[in-house]
Amino acid sequence: MESITIDHGTGQRPIRPLNGVNGGPVTHNFRRDAKKLFSEAHIPYCRLHDTEGTLGGGKFVDIRNIFPIWELDENDPKSYDFEFTDEYLRCIDDCGAQAFYRLGETIDHGYLKAHVHPPRDAAKWARICANIVRHYNEGWADGYHYGIRYWEIWNEPENPPMWTGTQAEFFDLYRETSNLLKREFSGIKVGGYASCGVYAAFDDNADDFFRSFLTWFDDFLAFVKAPETASPLDFFSWHIYSSDPAQVLAHARYCREKLDAAGFKKTEAILDEWNWAGKDMFERMRDMTGASFTADVMCRLQASDDVDVACYYDAQPDQAYGGLFLRHTDTPSRTYYAVKAFGQLRALGAQADIAADTDLAVAAAADGTRRRVVVANYEKESREVRLSFPGAKTVRLYLLDERHDLSLIAQAPCGEIVTVSAKNTVLLAEAEDR
Repeated sequence: MESITIDHGTGQRPIRPLNGVNGGPVTHNFRRDAKKLFSEAHIPYCRLHDTEGTLGGGKFVDIRNIFPIWELDENDPKSYDFEFTDEYLRCIDDCGAQAFYRLGETIDHGYLKAHVHPPRDAAKWARICANIVRHYNEGWADGYHYGIRYWEIWNEPENPPMWTGTQAEFFDLYRETSNLLKREFSGIKVGGYASCGVYAAFDDNADDFFRSFLTWFDDFLAFVKAPETASPLDFFSWHIYSSDPAQVLAHARYCREKLDAAGFKKTEAILDEWNWAGKDMFERMRDMTGASFTADVMCRLQASDDVDVACYYDAQPDQAYGGLFLRHTDTPSRTYYAVKAFGQLRALGAQADIAADTDLAVAAAADGTRRRVVVANYEKESREVRLSFPGAKTVRLYLLDERHDLSLIAQAPCGEIVTVSAKNTVLLAEAEDR
């Protein structure tokens, strides 16, 4: 029998916001409302990329949608169309989350690209971005005071459906925009560039396209560090799609080490697109394979120091990658409940001490009166597990599998409970100390 002991920690290490998502709680042009589900899952961040599908639904988030006529005066509030994005962000705020705002455009897989070209004037584009920040953080143009922290410049510029320009053109856009935003809004965090990933660092057979992602990473860090092109980099964001949690952790370590080696030790590393990938991925990312993988990754990232924020891609039910819901429905998938399980740790705030004799993924939290632990079994054989909470009065055990939606399955009037961790399941246990 394997054992996991959860004790009160020092309260100094937080449960990091690793259960963020891409997409907001109200989608399909405001016809699908998942605010209650988002709130119950304690989702910390909703990244705004590919919002409402093709071309940002024609109305949402993207620079071209908010500032639709390039020739207009960027300093005139009447040049902007904030209406749909205002409502989208209000819904995010209503469920207790915060927007993670991607400044740029939605991916464009069309033969003819619409809006993913380099802006005609990088300085003007930067001023437009500044006014979007001003609208949502300082009330400009009948705006708001959301205090949005993260402002990400573009997404995957190494990827032709996201950027038709050169590397030099993107770097210049980043330099112009990041410097302006940090001069005008010292309290925000500015970064990017939502890298396609570092797969080639671990694949000797990677083709030139995948190898180019590593070149972009190296060249970008050199560019923002060089005195003549110095640019702020509060965070570096990157992506991965995989069926192997160990691969996710290896990529996270690579990015963190690369930043540190280049002198960016204070720059946050943010994984803001990730999901299960493999055969039948759009089905499996929604079933217990995807759910146990998702819980496993979040737990193991919490145990490391390599990722500061993570945002699962995607939470929009009408998107193929929208793994938190059964597609084209309001019904939460198994994977939603995995995100919710980790959210129960976030709700307590601080990491608990764990002593574990197991290779299962484990993360735990405490708040002084309660302790919670999440145990994820992804693709491992079933085994008996003893969960111990020294000094606790009661323990309740919840199960996520194909038949249980994180449902209560057992309760013990003491600080210990024995259970079975079956293959591709997630356990959540909660202990009360008084």
